[in-house]
Amino acid sequence: MVIKLLKNRSDIGAGTRGSDLGIDALEIAAINSNNDFFHRHLFEDIITHNETIYQKNTNSFAQRIEHVAEQCNRVCDAVANSLQKNFFPIVLSGDHSSALGTISGIKKAYPNKKLGVIWIDAHADIHSPYTSPSGNIHGMPLAAALGLDHTHIQINQISADTVHYWSVLKNMGVEGPKLTPNHLVYFGLRDFEPAEKQVIEAESISNYTVEKLREQGLQNTLDTIIKKLEDVDYLYVSFDVDSMDCDQISYGTGTPVKSGFLPDEINQMLHQLVLTKKIICLEIAEINPLLDNKGNKMAETAFQILSNFEQQLTSL
Repeated sequence: MVIKLLKNRSDIGAGTRGSDLGIDALEIAAINSNNDFFHRHLFEDIITHNETIYQKNTNSFAQRIEHVAEQCNRVCDAVANSLQKNFFPIVLSGDHSSALGTISGIKKAYPNKKLGVIWIDAHADIHSPYTSPSGNIHGMPLAAALGLDHTHIQINQISADTVHYWSVLKNMGVEGPKLTPNHLVYFGLRDFEPAEKQVIEAESISNYTVEKLREQGLQNTLDTIIKKLEDVDYLYVSFDVDSMDCDQISYGTGTPVKSGFLPDEINQMLHQLVLTKKIICLEIAEINPLLDNKGNKMAETAFQILSNFEQQLTSL
């Protein structure tokens, strides 16, 4: 198993600046723990253009959508190229809008394979420009990946330009949806809008809150999920660090939410998912060292999780 690190220092899809520094914070965490992780693996720095945040925004319900589309396409190509060369891509990203590029890249590499997505996050990220209250695209990657518009519950009147770029996002990598709702599983949701809740319920998307998972037992829940996804060919795991408990760890993420997972729970999830031998990509996103109230604690915690994942993956 040859790992390739894809470093995507972009935060143009977020509402708060600083997650573009998350990868550097991870590297500092590795240095401070005397771990040569970042020297042992191949890597690629994906071109970014974070300076576009200074340009006039013309899409208030999908901010900088044209630039996010360009960035996601770069991620898409990097992921697809890595997979086609038999690497295992670990995508280290700034904001979570990049996940659309990652999912699209997997489908570009394997258009005829069924993809399952494990979304570990405090937020559903399933808005569209028609429903988003903020217009921040890091809250929209799953709607684009699923090919959902939500026009039946829309609250925003969007421009023709936004409609065009939203179509670009939905059709990135390969045309049409990249997965079906029954192949998406949420872990840790606890901060989302009524429109997102309505979509999750209408599409019957599996949603395991922190409380539900602990009540049912982590192992029992994972067994259920693995069985549910037994018909997929590959799994992509997207880990947003705000899925973890900000009071127990730190506030070093753009949208911290209380009462989240503990690191050991994340480690156990990833370990059980690795054992399926279906994971072909892991993404870590939304580390923001500028907001960390405990030095570099969020990045240090995320790096330990990443290091544990590496050990489990390479031991197969």
